[in-house]
Amino acid sequence: MQDKTACSLDPSDWESLREQGHRMLDDIIDHMAGLRGQPVWQPAPAAVRASFREPMPREETPLAEVHARFMRDILPYGIGNAHPGFMGWVQGGGSAAGMLAEMLSAGLNANVGGRDQIPVEVERQVLRWVRELFRFPDAASGLFVTGSSMANLIAVLVARTAALGTGVRQSGLAASGLRLTAYASVAAHQCVSQAIDLCGLGTAALRLIPTDAMGRMDTALLAATIAADRRAGCTPFFIAGSAGTVDIGAIDPLSALADIAAREGVWFHVDGAYGALAMLSPRIAPRLAGLERADSIAFDFHKWAQVPYDAGFILVRDGRLHHDTFASPAAYLSREIRGMAAGSPWLCDFGPDLSRGFRALKTWFSIQTYGSDRLGAVIDHGCALAQYLKQRIEDEPRLELLAPVGLNIVCFRYRCADADAANRNIAIALQESGVVAPSTTMVNGRLAIRAALFNHRTERRDIDALIEGVLHFGSREETLDRDAA
Repeated sequence: MQDKTACSLDPSDWESLREQGHRMLDDIIDHMAGLRGQPVWQPAPAAVRASFREPMPREETPLAEVHARFMRDILPYGIGNAHPGFMGWVQGGGSAAGMLAEMLSAGLNANVGGRDQIPVEVERQVLRWVRELFRFPDAASGLFVTGSSMANLIAVLVARTAALGTGVRQSGLAASGLRLTAYASVAAHQCVSQAIDLCGLGTAALRLIPTDAMGRMDTALLAATIAADRRAGCTPFFIAGSAGTVDIGAIDPLSALADIAAREGVWFHVDGAYGALAMLSPRIAPRLAGLERADSIAFDFHKWAQVPYDAGFILVRDGRLHHDTFASPAAYLSREIRGMAAGSPWLCDFGPDLSRGFRALKTWFSIQTYGSDRLGAVIDHGCALAQYLKQRIEDEPRLELLAPVGLNIVCFRYRCADADAANRNIAIALQESGVVAPSTTMVNGRLAIRAALFNHRTERRDIDALIEGVLHFGSREETLDRDAA
């Protein structure tokens, strides 16, 4: 029996814990192995939701009971992005190797903010790998973060330092007397605008440049906008290109953006949240030409690389500038040349977080276990499925393709009267069916059903199920409209 006077949270019976741990591992592996036989998503009953409004427990609960509640009330009601029928938003499906690595990471409980420990070296090895992948110099720095929202914010802050010097950290923006301006396409992810806001510039400082028919930033309009801003007394400092826009998967003309940035002397950043890792695919990588010229790249291992959430990354060409943007010396964080406080600079010197989880381990495990060739094949597979879906849409007169299919995102809809409302209802009906789950977006002012094909488990039969479901629920919408009339 547990000694109630003991402060330790360790069990008094490690063998019982081991048995329970094996049951928990078996249950989650069974869940992963049987994903296809489960609903993609299902709404949680009101009673289940209400059960999570209980007060904080004062007394202990056996681990087996807590696990049973997880199996009953939590596991069945996730968003379903591990399921092969999940096609909503831009989310990877995770992997078995990554899941097991996360368990090991939790057992180690490493704080990877710095100090002399091998978990820091694991993160540095992943940095070396991405330097190689993106052809960045050895002096480039990098850091695991929650996701590309944080990575984009870090990039803007480093670019601000490049424009104003490290003194901005003490004196602030106002002391410079400059009106900094940044540039991204109208299709850029909203987190780019948020990053401009959070670094103190205000969203009005971000110029949103129109796109061409393929959804790519119009470089002629970009150059003209920069010139107009200079004439107005502004100081352009940051261009954000997209390698895979969130709505339709377009790739901005990265080489042309790099040329403009070099000519204008501004920071060239690429938001490659998911698309940057297409560099793993020899077939798709040539379409990312110019990415290697970026000053910084934001991307997520938890999307196309299928690492469990969360595992974002920021890569910066000028490692010294990156360090000087964030390093904050403090007596309680003093560095040594030996002992536990060795290993400077620490990883916390390159971002806002001092406490940092061991995100690198599940990424390292995934790359070591599957290898870059197989991960590249997963990316190819998603893009091939997108082309298959495109062909199915073009072959069906009742369906309409709404945007070019560049990578693995397909935007389309059912042709009918009041198409926006009907297709919104179709998407919700598909989600509630539990068979396939796309999301929706707006393309040129029209509501689209959006299939984002990121899950390595998705197959052609899932694409067929999507088409069949859209046609079924679309026909139902037309019947309801006729009955209402």
